[in-house]
Amino acid sequence: MRVLGIETSCDETGVALYDTERGLLADALYSQIDIHAEYGGVVPELASRDHVRKTLPLIDQVLAEGGIARGDIEGVAYTAGPGLVGALMVGATLGRAIAAGLGVPSLGVHHMEGHLLAPMLAQHEAGAVPEYPFVALLVSGGHTQLVRVDGLGQYALLGESLDDAAGEAFDKTAKMLGLPYPGGPHVARLAEQGDPARFEFPRPMVKQGGLDFSFSGLKTHTLATVRAHEVDGKVSDQDKADIARAFEAAVVDTLVIKCRRALKQENLTRLVMAGGVSANVRLRAALEEKLGKERCEVFYPAPKLCTDNGAMIAYAGALRMAAGECDGPDAEVRARWPMTELTAPKAAA
Repeated sequence: MRVLGIETSCDETGVALYDTERGLLADALYSQIDIHAEYGGVVPELASRDHVRKTLPLIDQVLAEGGIARGDIEGVAYTAGPGLVGALMVGATLGRAIAAGLGVPSLGVHHMEGHLLAPMLAQHEAGAVPEYPFVALLVSGGHTQLVRVDGLGQYALLGESLDDAAGEAFDKTAKMLGLPYPGGPHVARLAEQGDPARFEFPRPMVKQGGLDFSFSGLKTHTLATVRAHEVDGKVSDQDKADIARAFEAAVVDTLVIKCRRALKQENLTRLVMAGGVSANVRLRAALEEKLGKERCEVFYPAPKLCTDNGAMIAYAGALRMAAGECDGPDAEVRARWPMTELTAPKAAA
């Protein structure tokens, strides 16, 4: 089954073609970073307008690169939530219109399910693919969650952030340090120059039991440290690097501790990590080191599939459509959509 995937949940326009027999045929991604950078964050109306401009050209691009005619598309998957309502409506309206015009099924896909399944795209590239059941760490700008996964649509929430998500905390720390938007990659690069022994930041909610996260206190501690080292309203480059290193280390340690705790609680030995923050090199290295000693496996997507992308939506949609799912007449987009509300396809139940 050849599925066109459309991702427009926030500030990146992603389009991809996935074939259930041949794998990922083509994908393209357009980032709106330059548009939103001057505002220090995503402006919803601007995001929606740019999706309108970019989605159709990207569809034409992936069709050409994949060697597929429009009439060869057998299904259209689009992100139905969670995300910015206006941005979601662009992809949903276009996706359903294309499907209706071609006489093929369409399906709204859960954004975080797309992230969760992204590591499995490696199966057509001779890569390692996790087997069910496993624990998933979904860590991005809007979400930090630990989920037990027993199969497609079989999800149990183990823990989540009670305030800021890890990616959001990265972005806010970057703003404190005067770094460009989006902040995560810039904080990580700056941290490479930092002294790991200079500052010791708190590891939030690791002494308490449970698997929930909280990064607001760490964010406040970071701000206090920045202000304590200001001289005439400025912080030296080395101070910034040392603070970035301490902040990143605190986030990484916290995520690793919670992942180990979740695996032990669920008596599992496989961890899948996905979402934008999963591209962080130190986080990957720490998980592989700590969990490797405990004979646990760690899986994560290729770097280009960590951020929002059309490939993960095409893949998730293909799995569900192959099991017989498609949109009904009352389909709609959802700004908020708990992943635990998803169910397994009837054919896969």
